Amino acid sequence: MKPTPLHDFAAGYAGRDAAAVRKRIEALEHVLEGLFKIPGINYKIGLDVILDLVPVGGDVIGAAMGAYMVWEARNLGMSKTQMARMFGNVGIDFLLGAIPWIGAIPDAMFRSNTRNLKIIKRHLDKHYPATAVVENGR
Repeated sequence: MKPTPLHDFAAGYAGRDAAAVRKRIEALEHVLEGLFKIPGINYKIGLDVILDLVPVGGDVIGAAMGAYMVWEARNLGMSKTQMARMFGNVGIDFLLGAIPWIGAIPDAMFRSNTRNLKIIKRHLDKHYPATAVVENGR
């Protein structure tokens, strides 16, 4: 059976290798922090901020998705200190979002998942340099 383009796409995200982990966490961070652009101010928000508008349950779901990034970091063999810092970011995000309705504003500014992605990328770039991707000036 000949692989389809969808199969090739899915295969790039599946697996335990560092390159697949990088793709998964970058995709998750994009969904959580940069899925939509607010017209007029060109500020990106994602599912994390939208979930903050759902009382209690939205914050729990957002925190669970953030914790998934930490779980991926654990599978990469990151240190307990790095993971504790990442869990701290998720916890701050959860507490900021716990303020009904208004909590979405500081949560949109804190961007815990982007912070955690940077921590994971530093680890990947140091320990798995072959997975590094040159981005547009970032």
